[in-house]
Amino acid sequence: MTKAATKQVEEFTAETKKAMEEGVEKMSKGFEDASAFGQDNVEAMVASSKVIAKAAEEMNAEIMAFSKKSYEDSMAAAKELGSVKSVSDYFEMQTSLAKTAFEGFVAEATKLNEMYAAAAKDAFAPFNARFTAAADMVKAHRA
Repeated sequence: MTKAATKQVEEFTAETKKAMEEGVEKMSKGFEDASAFGQDNVEAMVASSKVIAKAAEEMNAEIMAFSKKSYEDSMAAAKELGSVKSVSDYFEMQTSLAKTAFEGFVAEATKLNEMYAAAAKDAFAPFNARFTAAADMVKAHRA
């Protein structure tokens, strides 16, 4: 009877030890996964920041080029308006110049909007990958 009880205690102890080792192993793996996940999140943020910085630089250059062109066009328009001989020609030319300036502004605004949309898409791409990874990680740890 003592041998049977001893055997049961030994089996119970072995099973408990095995279960604890498996639990510690799973917990360690979970911590490793969480640490790697956090590192990947930081890398995604850095990648996104680089995209945003590059896009801001490109958009700033575009705005500066448009501003310079607008200024040059305004100076040329002022010279043209100064050489007009009649009031009706003045208003006709002014209307034409205003229309051209407005169309240029709309085209530039459209271009900047497209640049912004592309930059936003590219900047969020690393985060979209992280959201997918987070969902996969949750699914894996539930199983």
